[in-house]
Amino acid sequence: MDRSVIKSMKHIIAVCTSAVIFCSSSYSQKQTQHVQQVWLGYFNQTRVSERWGIWTDLHLRTREEFVSNLSTAIARFGLTYYANDHLKFTAGYAYINYFPADNHPSVSQTEHRPWQQVQWNTNAKRSRLMQWIRVEERYRRKIVNEQLAEGYTFNFRTRYNLALTLPLGKHAFAPNTLSLAFNNEVHVNMGKQIVNNYFDQNRLFGGLIYHLNPHAQLQAGYMNVFQQLPGACVVTSYMQIISSQCCAYKSYLRHKRPGASVRATGHPDHDLFILQPVCLQQGFDL
Repeated sequence: MDRSVIKSMKHIIAVCTSAVIFCSSSYSQKQTQHVQQVWLGYFNQTRVSERWGIWTDLHLRTREEFVSNLSTAIARFGLTYYANDHLKFTAGYAYINYFPADNHPSVSQTEHRPWQQVQWNTNAKRSRLMQWIRVEERYRRKIVNEQLAEGYTFNFRTRYNLALTLPLGKHAFAPNTLSLAFNNEVHVNMGKQIVNNYFDQNRLFGGLIYHLNPHAQLQAGYMNVFQQLPGACVVTSYMQIISSQCCAYKSYLRHKRPGASVRATGHPDHDLFILQPVCLQQGFDL
């Protein structure tokens, strides 16, 4: 087995093990509630020139019994700077609307979330490893006596995401072939307003990728999410189906420097649409 593959697998196992140990210690002290949800999501990363690109992702979730009431709507946008084909930096803004819920049954709560991210890719002949670190500044509208109040609560949140792809066939990542996909993302709260729940959530995913062509793929698998909330513990499991397509303006690909690699076969730039039936306990945000 390729040494880079072994190293990548050791990395993701270490991250998952640490998260599981942390989650297990917290889980024993929490109560669990069960809710069913549906998630709709759209992801897009488009590279418009050699150095610049645009990030867009949109989400809408229901709250209970898959189709009963709305839970959360998210619109996230960003501007990406490509240092090279394997390293990029993104900064942007997200607007989140939390529809009426138990602690604010008659009003929606809004959140403004600036965010910054560095993402890097390590590709070998028989493996692809994508990692990112994201920092979010979360401004949530205050709610007092079940009504909107003046001002916002604030805290930072850091996210570390690691995704490993391993081909199953002889022709790695070729059209009409399958690959294994492993992903883990850890969320950690920061800031002076965070007293107990520094750990926010962990998302662990495993599944298969079907490569339709060098520019598009279909991914399906299973994700388990553990989240710690004040007074409640969240354990989420759901099936995930994703279709993806690489995006880049033709004028840019046509004028790339001689000898430069074409990015359209890797993780960085893709267009995703997700329909996710969710079986979860409580609820969490992206």
